[in-house]
Amino acid sequence: MISGETVAEWRLMSGPKEQIRVGVIGGSGLYEIEGLTIVGERFVETPFGDPSDAFVIGRIGDDSVAFLSRHGRGHLRSPSEINFRANIFGMKLLGVEMILSASAVGSMKEEYHPTDIAFPDQFIDRTRHRPDTFFGRGLVAHVSFADPICKEVSSLAADASESAGARTHRGGTYLCMEGPQFSTRAESNLYRSWGVDVIGMTNLQEAKLAREAEICYATMALITDYDCWHQSEEAVSVDQVIGYLKRNAETACRIIGDVVPTLAQRERSCECASALKYALITDRSKIPSQVRDELAPIVGKYL
Repeated sequence: MISGETVAEWRLMSGPKEQIRVGVIGGSGLYEIEGLTIVGERFVETPFGDPSDAFVIGRIGDDSVAFLSRHGRGHLRSPSEINFRANIFGMKLLGVEMILSASAVGSMKEEYHPTDIAFPDQFIDRTRHRPDTFFGRGLVAHVSFADPICKEVSSLAADASESAGARTHRGGTYLCMEGPQFSTRAESNLYRSWGVDVIGMTNLQEAKLAREAEICYATMALITDYDCWHQSEEAVSVDQVIGYLKRNAETACRIIGDVVPTLAQRERSCECASALKYALITDRSKIPSQVRDELAPIVGKYL
């Protein structure tokens, strides 16, 4: 486990020397992007353990991008087993400032069809077993999370989605459930009564941790099914989800290939970059030195 005194001790010395400003979290199928050159892999250790996999570093034109397979290549980890803290902390160590997260979701509304792509801007938390903060252990922080998605990154990604020909939905609410089981019919109908738009198992913790790490974050929700509320459709099955997800993968790759260069050249004018400015509550003299050192990549500029 890394426990050095400076950010530089956490930086990896191999691979591209320029900053990797854009990160993509999703499945390994997202590496199949036209014009993407794979530079190599970078293994990152964090104070929170190992990320899901090595980060795959690539280039699209002149711009670098870091890919991470959320469940590990080969899909080794269930949603509740993902080390979300290590994944986002690893992105921070690489210098990533913006994350586009791609994930399969179920539709909770008739007008959100399988193979559509949604860019939700709100979350509801129905998880139970997941660490979702870097803080504690003697350092308390309370970040603003009223608007959990970076509007600028989400809007640029939605523009790319429309340009790729996908039926695109801007905004809406993503309900994050624990899983790994899908919903019961009673749960599905309850969530629909709340007015949610899509349901998934992974993105909320990523969004919370990205905000604490002052990384812009947006969700690209790839709709694969109608959950189990839809009476004219069969209850969701793994085969069905995988089939629609494969159809979405090609479109998702086009979107990523289009938007990464735009994001890489973007000047951040949003509040994501200063989310911790007023969030650190603990008396600076009381912060344990080990916690201060371990969280230096996130809090160092304020301490």
